[in-house]
Amino acid sequence: MLRNLLNIFLLSFLCFAATAQELNCKVTITHDKITGVDNEVYSAMQRAITDFMNQHKWTTDEFQATEKIDCSIYINLLSSKVNGDNDAYTATLSIQASRPVYNSGYTTALFNYMDRDLTFKFTQFNTLQFDDNRVNGIDALTSNLSAVLAYYAYMIIGLDYDSYAPEGGTNYLKKAQNVVNNAPEDKTISGWKAVESTRNRYWLSDQLLNSRFGDVRSFWYTMHREGLDSMYTKPIDSRNRILTGLKKLYQVNRDNPSSMLLQVLFSAKSEEFIHLLAQAPKTDRGQYITLLTAMDVPNASKYNNLK
Repeated sequence: MLRNLLNIFLLSFLCFAATAQELNCKVTITHDKITGVDNEVYSAMQRAITDFMNQHKWTTDEFQATEKIDCSIYINLLSSKVNGDNDAYTATLSIQASRPVYNSGYTTALFNYMDRDLTFKFTQFNTLQFDDNRVNGIDALTSNLSAVLAYYAYMIIGLDYDSYAPEGGTNYLKKAQNVVNNAPEDKTISGWKAVESTRNRYWLSDQLLNSRFGDVRSFWYTMHREGLDSMYTKPIDSRNRILTGLKKLYQVNRDNPSSMLLQVLFSAKSEEFIHLLAQAPKTDRGQYITLLTAMDVPNASKYNNLK
């Protein structure tokens, strides 16, 4: 009997390990600007978001525990009592994600973005729910938190898959776009519509799936799979492959100036480009510095320092 119980336990464990969820997400909530709210509400919010990101099954693929995508979410609550509702909040959401580089102890950034358009409702005993077929729940403010989190979960997974196979994340980027198309609607909710801004959830998913930006996704695969993952065995060839690929990005930038997608890419990758340039011969750096300073103006001085 004991042996049978042990076998059942081991089988259950192995089944769980074979179907582990996709994300390993660390969540932090700050609320320095809000008073008069029980701190246990914030603790409950952090637990609910952590469980939602890490326990929801976002794909049909099987992930081992060591294959989970590392990410972090930092929510800074700015105010409570939206439209007289004491359980509603405005906030910013910062999200980062990374993946390991083959044959090294190095991790490379996949995503680094701050969303300033977060409004949602949360009560202490909330359980966050999400359904791809019904993104907009009965209460828009409550369902908006789940929708925003699901959007970024799919975005992270899509970018991760794109880094391992050409356009490998298309299905999940489309799922993110589906969230946009069916997002909760309320006069206090923003970030989902094209007319609201040129830099929001709508435009990020739209540009990732738009053929005008196809070379960005092509470069994304080249940089990770053909570049960084080969750096251990072929460091010079791998670095040159990445730097040469910047010419594709430059052309996309010329055709689509100030696009959100390229801004998000450089937010994640600028430090890596600087490091790669620093390893290149000085005689070769000029052409790439010219490309990078034209595309990534906020970091132009850092590139120019490498001349």
